[in-house]
Amino acid sequence: MSKQTPSVQHRDTCRLCGSRNLQLVLSLAPTPIADDYVPAERLAEKQEHFPLDLALCSDCGHTQLLDAVNPDLLFRNYTYRTAVSLGLVDHFRKLAERLIGHLEIGPGSLVVEIGSNDGSMLRFYKERGATVLGVDPATGLAAAATGSGIETIPEFFTPELAARIRRERGPARIVIANNVFAHADALGAIADGIHELLAPDGIFIFEVSYMVDIVEKMLWDTLYHEHLCYHAVKPFENFFRLHGMQLIDVERIPTKGGSIRGTVQRNDGPRQVAPVVGELIALEARLKFGEAQTFLDFGGRIQALKRQLLDLLASLRAQGKTIAGYGASATVTTLLHHFDLGDKLDFIVDDNVVKHGTYSPGQHIPVLPPSALLERKPDYVVILAWAYAEPIVRKNQAYLENGGHFIVPLPTNRII
Repeated sequence: MSKQTPSVQHRDTCRLCGSRNLQLVLSLAPTPIADDYVPAERLAEKQEHFPLDLALCSDCGHTQLLDAVNPDLLFRNYTYRTAVSLGLVDHFRKLAERLIGHLEIGPGSLVVEIGSNDGSMLRFYKERGATVLGVDPATGLAAAATGSGIETIPEFFTPELAARIRRERGPARIVIANNVFAHADALGAIADGIHELLAPDGIFIFEVSYMVDIVEKMLWDTLYHEHLCYHAVKPFENFFRLHGMQLIDVERIPTKGGSIRGTVQRNDGPRQVAPVVGELIALEARLKFGEAQTFLDFGGRIQALKRQLLDLLASLRAQGKTIAGYGASATVTTLLHHFDLGDKLDFIVDDNVVKHGTYSPGQHIPVLPPSALLERKPDYVVILAWAYAEPIVRKNQAYLENGGHFIVPLPTNRII
C-alpha cells in the first residue's frame, strides 16, 4: 500500500450483500488498535483512536463494524502464533483428522489455508502426504512457516492470487479459513477467490465467532478493529449463494467463547444440505437476530454493567482502597475504554511475559507480571480477562489468602 493510504476507511455498504440499508445498533468507545501495547519509549506517541460502531444490515441481517482500519496496520507485523495455544493446536488436529478420513486426503490432494499463521493446521495434512499451501499477510510469520517446511505466500488472499495458485498447482480439495472471515473487509473478493480455487468436489471450511453466543454470553469485548464482522448463519447462507456456493453444514463449537464451523461447496457440488443449517436459521429468527432492537437491548445491558462496576470502584476508591486489573489482551482494550477504567486502575498484570513492561493502548496503564499482586498487595483486582476468571483465581490463591479480592465484571458483576 502507498504511504497515502488512510489509516481507516468508513464504509456505507454491507460486506456480505452490498446493501446500503445499514442501521447503527451499538456504539462502543473508540480505541487504538487493540493489541498495540506500547513500550516506555513510545509513551509520548499519540495513538490514534478508531470508532467501534456496530451496524446491522436490514436486508440480510449481517452485523459489522463500519470503520475498517488499514489491514497493513493490523496484520503485516502480526505476532500472535497458533502454536502458543495448545488447546487450539489440538482443536485443529482433530478437525484435520476428521477431514482427512472423510475426504480421503492424501498424496496429490491440495489443501490451502487462508490466514495460515505459523502453519500449525497445515502440518497435519502434510504429514498425511497432502500438498499444502498457506496464505498469510504477516510477513514474519509466513517466512517462519515456510522455513519450517509449510510453504506460505506472504500476501492477502484475492481472486487473482487464487487464479495463480490454481494455474500453478491445480484445484484445491480443501480450502480452510479459521477466524479469518471476521477480519477481512473484502469478503466478497475472498469468496470469489475460494470459488475459483475449489475443485468440483472440494469443500471450504471456516470458523468464526457466533453472534448468538456474543449476545447471549455478553462477549461484547470481542468487538475490536481486527474483528470487522460478527456472523450468523442466515446472512452467510445468502452470501455464499451470491458467490456461486452453498452453505451445506454448520456446527456450533466452544472455541472463542462460542463459534460456528461452516462447510461450503460450489453450487454444483455433490453434497446435500444438512438439516442443522435450517435449524440454526430458525433459532436466529426466534431470537430476532435480524432486528435492531435485539442489539439496542444488548447495548442497554452493557451500559447497566458499566454503571454497576463504576459505582463499585468509586465506592472502593472513596474508602481508600487500591485497585489493579488482570489481563492485557485485545479484548481488554475494548473493556478498558468503553468502561472508562483508564484512571481507575493503578496497574495491570498479565501472564504473558511479552506484555510485561508495556503500557495499555491509549490509556497507558503499566503492565506488570502477576508477582506484583503479592509485592504491591492491591486491595482489589478487576479480572479484565473475565472469560478466564476461574483459572486466574485458581493460580492466584496466595493473593486471596493475603486478604486480596477479585472483581469479575462480566457477564455479571461479582466479588471473590
